[in-house]
Amino acid sequence: MPAIAPHAIDAIRRFNRFHTRWVGALGGDLHGSGFGLTEARVLYELAQRDGWRAGELARELGLDPAYLSRLLKRFVTLGWLAREKAEGDARALKLQLTEAGQAAFRPLDKASCEQARAILSRLDPAGQAALVGALELAQGLLSGDSAARRAVTIREHRPGDIGWVISAHGRLYAQDYGWDISFEALVAEIAAKFLREFQPGRERCFIAELDGAPVGSAFVVRESEEAAKLRLVLVEKRAQGLGLGKKLVREAVGFARAAGYRRMVLWTNDILHAARAIYLAEGFRLVAEEKHHSFGQDLVGQNWELDL
Repeated sequence: MPAIAPHAIDAIRRFNRFHTRWVGALGGDLHGSGFGLTEARVLYELAQRDGWRAGELARELGLDPAYLSRLLKRFVTLGWLAREKAEGDARALKLQLTEAGQAAFRPLDKASCEQARAILSRLDPAGQAALVGALELAQGLLSGDSAARRAVTIREHRPGDIGWVISAHGRLYAQDYGWDISFEALVAEIAAKFLREFQPGRERCFIAELDGAPVGSAFVVRESEEAAKLRLVLVEKRAQGLGLGKKLVREAVGFARAAGYRRMVLWTNDILHAARAIYLAEGFRLVAEEKHHSFGQDLVGQNWELDL
């Protein structure tokens, strides 16, 4: 079992305290409905599906069967729940909300939607996408299914994407490698040249999105009539481990080949180990190395080539 840092434990406990207060779990009046959190969750599940069996519902929600039984009896008394014997098992009862139960649930459901809408309305579109992505990532990690439900797409650039590319490069390389702002300036120059001199059919910018937010990039630019250049390959930390770097490079290589180029070239630095592993796996070969001092660091630049 890996060692767990005390600050990580504190972070989990801090978020739990925030979340229980935020959703109203500490009181007995969720969204002004008069329901406690457990009652509201049971009512929600009953509204989503007919035919629940009490034991199945208890296991799904992690509830004590005796407690759930008392709660269901209350719903029956209120006229919200009907129970009938399950086919093939006379001891089991199927559960179904009545019209009165559905009517009791609708205000609660509407209030929950309005709360979510109010929260999202305080954020711009980028903030909304970031929040949704973070929540889905947290759910995936805690459930043990961190990648299966992630919505990944790769598309061509749109207005506003290039500004993100510049910002992401400047931020990530400063955080991970200590590169100074001159690197961001270089990226801005490369990106501006791409936009000013863009040649459709011969050049392309690929943007990777995760849950609707940009998390990766790769550019194909014309180096010469026969050679394309791969530039500005990047994947945000929150999207690493999903194979996006490999997918972006493959998209770029495929585009260059279809555009009629004979070779693809790229320049990188030897400390970018993950990127170099991708280039090697895709068949690039190292053709030259040279020490240089750039971006406030002593580096070893590398030139790579791929025959298309």
